[in-house]
Amino acid sequence: MLKRRSSERARTLEQLLAAKEIVICCGSGGVGKTTTAASAAAMAATSLGGKVLVLTVDPARRLANALGLEGFGNTEKPVPAEAFKQAGVDMRGELWAAMLDTKQSWDALVLRHAPDEITARRILENPLYQNVSGRFVQSHEYIAMERLYEIHSAGTYDLIVVDTPPTRNAIDFLEAPERMADFFSSRLLRWLTVPARSRVMNFATRPFYQMADRILGSQFLEDIAEFFLLFQTMYKGFVERAEAVTRLLHDRRTTFVVVTTLEAAPLHEAEFFISALAGEHYHLGALVLNKVLPAYLLDPDAARVAERFRGEAPRIAERLGPPGHEQDAGGGDPALVARVLKEIGESYSNFAVVAKREAEQRAELASVPEVVATVPYFETDIYDLEGLLQLGETIWK
Repeated sequence: MLKRRSSERARTLEQLLAAKEIVICCGSGGVGKTTTAASAAAMAATSLGGKVLVLTVDPARRLANALGLEGFGNTEKPVPAEAFKQAGVDMRGELWAAMLDTKQSWDALVLRHAPDEITARRILENPLYQNVSGRFVQSHEYIAMERLYEIHSAGTYDLIVVDTPPTRNAIDFLEAPERMADFFSSRLLRWLTVPARSRVMNFATRPFYQMADRILGSQFLEDIAEFFLLFQTMYKGFVERAEAVTRLLHDRRTTFVVVTTLEAAPLHEAEFFISALAGEHYHLGALVLNKVLPAYLLDPDAARVAERFRGEAPRIAERLGPPGHEQDAGGGDPALVARVLKEIGESYSNFAVVAKREAEQRAELASVPEVVATVPYFETDIYDLEGLLQLGETIWK
């Protein structure tokens, strides 16, 4: 894959991705984040070459549908080169895709960090682990970071594009390694492991455990205590990896792409996330604005025509056809034509106002990221590789 010098400021998404190894796409729900991530990865594979992976940690399965993949999960799968040929594109590189399987990834993590095989087996067989390994302590966000680090460390891919959960959860995604490390050294964890450490309890805690024994059963409490006690044996490995993941996110090879529309709610979310990235000194490489109104709405000549339609509709209608010939092919009923012309002019003017406001918002946002790319409205939903590449062309250069 071609690389540019990372000290240079990127002017296009193509230049940005050429200098990076990890691109993390973030945004609120429904703004096209998943589609943008897949489009950027597909464009990188076709124009930059190399081996590109798009990894989704969003529980929604939209990415598989867009790429036309079956049985797509934790193990990376290649998007067939034939699919690109059918879309009319000659591949320079390879595109692979994977979607995080939380339970499978946690099992692999336990096997990696447990001090020995016996401890690993006891953790994996613990009933509490089997029930909550996919749900406790931001496990989805943490394991996503762990999986990203694992894939990047293997060095298999030239570029990894990550599709994250919606924005507020993406903050959890960034904070998960530190929070997991804090949890393993927390007072709560020490308190939960008391039953396994000692059956001697102080006066303050005894009534709680006596009541819990009656309600939940002593075996349940023992499972809880054993579960957390066994997990503490992996403390060193977890903390070391969490620190390594945090360093990777701040590395110059990693960048963030925020995707949003210019509607009030998602734009507010995007601004919140941009601020959060700046506060933690992460690199914001690009802002992708989706469903942006076309530039011709800002054309002053077109605005003047619309204003004429609004103010001179009756006179223009009269010129289009003689009065009294309602079915005349040259213009029809002048009153009806005037009404249509006026509505067209008013509609154009209203859209022009929105387009001007969008342009002002783009200008304000453009001072923060290296690249600002815009995506127009598409007539149909994007549901295949050809559509992804069509979208990619609009944001690439």
